[in-house]
Amino acid sequence: MNILCFGDSNTYGYRPDGSGRFDADTRWTGLLQKKLGSNDRIIEEGLCGRTTVFSDELWEGRRGLDTIGILLESHAPVDLLILMLGTNDCKTRYNASAGTIAKGLEQVITKAQKSSSHPFRLLVISPILLAPGVGDPGFDPEFNKGSELVSQNLATEYKKIAARYHADFLDAASVANASETDRQHLDALGHRLLAEAIYKKITTEC
Repeated sequence: MNILCFGDSNTYGYRPDGSGRFDADTRWTGLLQKKLGSNDRIIEEGLCGRTTVFSDELWEGRRGLDTIGILLESHAPVDLLILMLGTNDCKTRYNASAGTIAKGLEQVITKAQKSSSHPFRLLVISPILLAPGVGDPGFDPEFNKGSELVSQNLATEYKKIAARYHADFLDAASVANASETDRQHLDALGHRLLAEAIYKKITTEC
């Protein structure tokens, strides 16, 4: 299989301490590649700040809706699309509910299906939760308590979208937590736990 992993900084492998990117032996995409072996190919498409449909006035090219179609074409044929977006949509500037964010995810899925050269299997992953205090002084002022609440409701809404599109579903928050260091990104243990859960999901539900 060609497996396209489309997500934000937690797919990119951003280090919670801000020192850069985890290496391929640490981030979940690289670990998943090792578990699958050489018969399958992981295509890493994680980008810091990526949203479903919201434009970030500080960073260009962060709308997932704008790039998903291009990536489905450039990486064709894609046999499995893994989508894990939503954390950045919880930023206060967007003032979006979990239901609204899920509608954005649905647009990304629809665009992907229209752009693909052939049908693909889909795995929808609701992201890990924003940890309590993520918006406190010294952490990330782009989030607040409301953001935490929105992130807690994403899994329920995403599961509905997955069912609507006959996709597999995984709640990342059920297997991994945000790092205590920055309260929003996976640490090395989190990447390992998520890789194990995704591997189990895509190999037992083929």
